Amino acid sequence: MKSKPVVMERFSTEHTSFVLDFEFTNNITILTGDSGTGKTASFSFIKECMALNPNIVCLNYLDYQKDIANIIRTTEKKLIVIDNADILLDDDTRKYIALDDKNQYLIIGRNPKNLFVTKENLFELVSERQEEQIMLRIKDYL
Repeated sequence: MKSKPVVMERFSTEHTSFVLDFEFTNNITILTGDSGTGKTASFSFIKECMALNPNIVCLNYLDYQKDIANIIRTTEKKLIVIDNADILLDDDTRKYIALDDKNQYLIIGRNPKNLFVTKENLFELVSERQEEQIMLRIKDYL
């Protein structure tokens, strides 16, 4: 499922020696990959920016007790970043996200089931050292 991003086409931030530079080509971006590649660190960097950028909503395991489905359904015109999506998203919420045209999603997890995605939605994190900084970007997974 390929659709243009509805909130932002690029997200970039700098955190200590890390530079996060994500270019979004789809409304739903699923960031997957092996443990230890920096996915959760990237989530933390984005979450720090949430305080200054009202277009970002971040959810992770700390939000497990909240009504995630309701938060997503009542949010509009936001980049919703979900870490630990395998734990947080039930099947009904996944189906809602797949059809949501009011928000944009960055979903971090390993199980894209019921999101109706294609290979154009699957990405992995790549890191590259540039002098004293580590650049984190996303690239096609397959």
